[in-house]
Amino acid sequence: MTTAVVVGAGPNGLTAAAVLSRAGLEVTVLERLATIGGAVASAPAFGDQALIDLGAAAHPFGVTSPAFRALGLEQHGLEWLHADYPMAHPLPGGRAAILYRDAERTARELGVDREAWLRMHAPATEHPHDTAAAILGPLLRWPDDPLLLARFGLRGAWPSTLLARSVFRSGAAQALFAGSVTHATLPLKHPLTSAFGVAFGGVGHSAGWPFARGGSQSIADALVRVADAAGARIETGVDVTDLRDLPGADVVLLDVTPHQLLRLAGDSLEGPYAKRMRRWKYGPAVSKLDLLLDGPIPWEDERVARAGTVHLGGTMREIAAAEHDVAVGRMPDEPFVLLTQPTVAEPERAPAGRHIVWAYAHVPYGWPGDASAAIEAQIERFAPGFRDRILERLPSPPAALELWNPNLVGGTIGGGTLAGSQQLVRPWPIDPYRVPLPGRVFLCSSSTPPGGGAHGMSGWHAAKAALKAIGG
Repeated sequence: MTTAVVVGAGPNGLTAAAVLSRAGLEVTVLERLATIGGAVASAPAFGDQALIDLGAAAHPFGVTSPAFRALGLEQHGLEWLHADYPMAHPLPGGRAAILYRDAERTARELGVDREAWLRMHAPATEHPHDTAAAILGPLLRWPDDPLLLARFGLRGAWPSTLLARSVFRSGAAQALFAGSVTHATLPLKHPLTSAFGVAFGGVGHSAGWPFARGGSQSIADALVRVADAAGARIETGVDVTDLRDLPGADVVLLDVTPHQLLRLAGDSLEGPYAKRMRRWKYGPAVSKLDLLLDGPIPWEDERVARAGTVHLGGTMREIAAAEHDVAVGRMPDEPFVLLTQPTVAEPERAPAGRHIVWAYAHVPYGWPGDASAAIEAQIERFAPGFRDRILERLPSPPAALELWNPNLVGGTIGGGTLAGSQQLVRPWPIDPYRVPLPGRVFLCSSSTPPGGGAHGMSGWHAAKAALKAIGG
């Protein structure tokens, strides 16, 4: 029987294992930690009072992931839970812009920008699953739906600040769009950043930005059930430090970033590929903060309390300035903060009447500090009295995140920056998943297309490439 070894039990490694085992391979997954999940792990916190997500929390591209749909995760125990509103963006002055699971309602509240908002987001709003399939893969390939990708590309290719100022007349529409763009973790003036605003906004209108019931760990657990049902074996507590120590296998898939790949391969990796890996850039990082509150956040605009995700950064101008500072290595006084309110969708994650908050601030790569105070200040700015509701804090600055998960190099969460050539060539222009080592070795982490996100698509594409290589 053809054999495969997968190193790393994050969403990409587990997706690859599920695909390969379903194809009839004998698959072994090796995970460094005693638990599985990686970017979709969850754990009890605050004296076991609450369940928090250690990595990703809300999942607009998890619910639309072609890989998760093809593997049937919802038939293996995964359940998506939606807050009343996918996302809210508080604005100076007390009001907020709301992203509804209804494009018309969202646009109507934006007033003068109603028609422009609907036109901008039409491709992703009307075809959320097709949009996910079109963008969650290598950009340097012939698309399955060229017309849809062309419609999307006409909008997404622009620098987001230029597009937003050209298309939207209100500060509310510009800010709501800019908040979605920041998921790129790039300065808003960069080309292609508009793609993130269009995709996240449009998918939110239709598929939503849901949580997984029981925490993001439920995504990993469902993937394990799929792989296990097909005969895969998962071994935890196995720290792979050298590829030569792996058991013999016909194919090897590595859910690691270039930094770990170089360490695992040692002198075996050489030439232009090794040079590219050594020059790999990781980009801005995050500083995370989990909170236990004695009640909901007292937002100035009460509707924000019903949103699953909240973008905190103020106006587009303020967000653009903060993201620029982070990109050049300067910590802003008021960083962009992405916040989720899991107990809005699943109250059972905390004791009755209490709430948990998951939040992170964008910070420079490798920043040695802790952004907890800045995160709390941004929340307090739009929710006066918020600090009085804090019962416990659990900070995770960049160094702590990397210690927990070595793929989070310098605290960065996307497997490497999307700036420059790394957006189109990720990490190699031809056959991006194949590693030029003896045997059949493939990279399946977020450092490969399509990049970061808890959608499993890097693992999906890498597994397909491996099957093609062995004639499967």
